[in-house]
Amino acid sequence: MSRKLKTTEIERISAEQYRQAEKMPLVIVLDNVRSMHNIGSVFRTADAFRAEEIFLCGITAQPPHNDIHKTALGAEDSVRWTYVNDTTEAVRTIRERGYKVFAAEQCEGSVMMPADEIRNWKDMKGCAVVLGNEVHGVGQHVIDMCDTCIEIPQHGTKHSLNVSVTAGIVIWEFARYFYNKTE
Repeated sequence: MSRKLKTTEIERISAEQYRQAEKMPLVIVLDNVRSMHNIGSVFRTADAFRAEEIFLCGITAQPPHNDIHKTALGAEDSVRWTYVNDTTEAVRTIRERGYKVFAAEQCEGSVMMPADEIRNWKDMKGCAVVLGNEVHGVGQHVIDMCDTCIEIPQHGTKHSLNVSVTAGIVIWEFARYFYNKTE
């Protein structure tokens, strides 16, 4: 049987060490996400996988805020973030960096995960994934600016996932190819 590790046994880096560490060249864009708990959860997941940056767009709340901190647990202090009023402005900025931009959304022609487009992303300068509002998803005007829509296969009666759950799945999918240098 395995023994659960104590917090002191887990090799954690400080927020300062995190800021200095090499990042996975993945940017997460939150398109008008309403729930501060979801925002905090995305920060925490981005920290876990050393994502490069988070763009908070439109009505998406910004740190510092107790409700974001409640789920981020300090990740809002380690992960670089930028606020922009309009998600299209964020996508333009990211595209100017030479990054490929994905929308996590159910669309005509969307690519089901796991996707070859993600498998091959190590050959790109970097990628961004746009995650949408809890009710309306990613705005069509934003989808129109993206290179590809990626979709998480769902087989139950509900065909939507919480935005923080979607973020976890999508970020993990990028991370497993980024950190596994042999694939």
